Amino acid sequence: MYGIKLLKNGYCFCPEECGIRDVLIIGGKIAAMENNIDFLSPFGIDVLDIDVIDCTDRYICPGFIDQHVHITGGGGEQGPDSRIPELMVRDIIQSGVTTLVGLLGADGVTRNIASLLAKANALQKEGINTYIYTGNYSVPTVTLTGKVVWDITFIDKVIGVGEIAISDYRSSYPGIVQLKELASETLTGGMLGDKAGVMHIHVGDGKDGLNPLLELLKATDFPIEMFVPTHLNRNRRLFNEAVRYAMDGGNVDLTAGEITGAGYSVPDAMEILMNIGLNMDKITVSSDGNGSAGSGSCNGVGKVSQLLDDIRNCILEKHLPMEKVLKTVTSNVAKILKLYPAKGKLMQGSDADIIVLNKNDLSLDKVFIGGELFADRGMVLKKGRYEK
Repeated sequence: MYGIKLLKNGYCFCPEECGIRDVLIIGGKIAAMENNIDFLSPFGIDVLDIDVIDCTDRYICPGFIDQHVHITGGGGEQGPDSRIPELMVRDIIQSGVTTLVGLLGADGVTRNIASLLAKANALQKEGINTYIYTGNYSVPTVTLTGKVVWDITFIDKVIGVGEIAISDYRSSYPGIVQLKELASETLTGGMLGDKAGVMHIHVGDGKDGLNPLLELLKATDFPIEMFVPTHLNRNRRLFNEAVRYAMDGGNVDLTAGEITGAGYSVPDAMEILMNIGLNMDKITVSSDGNGSAGSGSCNGVGKVSQLLDDIRNCILEKHLPMEKVLKTVTSNVAKILKLYPAKGKLMQGSDADIIVLNKNDLSLDKVFIGGELFADRGMVLKKGRYEK
């Protein structure tokens, strides 16, 4: 049974800036958000039944949604010993992530959708909100049932297809006809399953850039909103294409932890986008967590925690508006994935997926998932079965 919790005197970003509010959590949901919730109010709850949590000098925000995580491990391109192990629960919690989407990458041979789904179910049982994409880099792509449309329609956790690779030497260089067929299956599966039906697209450093996607859009009537090209800050030429794509209404997903110098870090990219006056509602940030990464990362492995680090640096180092920055990992993502307003939003009736940040340095203080406390004072309280 979920306990009743009252977060007192925290400064709320919902992600819109809402000022000091009390947040009442009942049954895993946000039951109320008011200036001052006392125990003589119409809620009729005995004070002894409530866990009151002081959030003075702290920010209360929606939990982060990471739409690109290699939960079963990425890598493998340098041989069997380069296969990255599965993601640990503690790595998710200490990153402020309360909802994630798992996916496969280049390796659709030694890894498969069955193991991806099993890992997502395991994380869900351990308290993390999880979804997955069917597919991987290749086209035709890997599935569980034999067809993308069947996976999306019939498997609850499958909300789209990804990460389909374009403009990358590791891709299968899909032609326009193949992309049309894949997009059609994805869109139809989304409609039949009442899901987002997104096509999450890995864009590499290849010379074609976004052209395969642009040609697909030009040749068809697919809604631009269903496509989520990612890694668009990996090099400057691609980033410039992404700016034009965003101006045309397209989603742009930036990858946290970009430090190669060939592209833009998330803080630098966000500063550029805001300075040119771009509508930030279509901009998102994901971690590419537990996937293979450059030498500047931990042992060549991307970290989910880089998401929080980059968001923090956007605010503290670049002095970008906190509300706009937070939207890129909360409400913007939730809307694309058709999870809003249950996820990515603090309001009455939303899921109580909440993070609390210390005001002075934006370090993680608390994490609530479904109203349960998963981290307190920066310490992870809940771990996976085999984690020490």
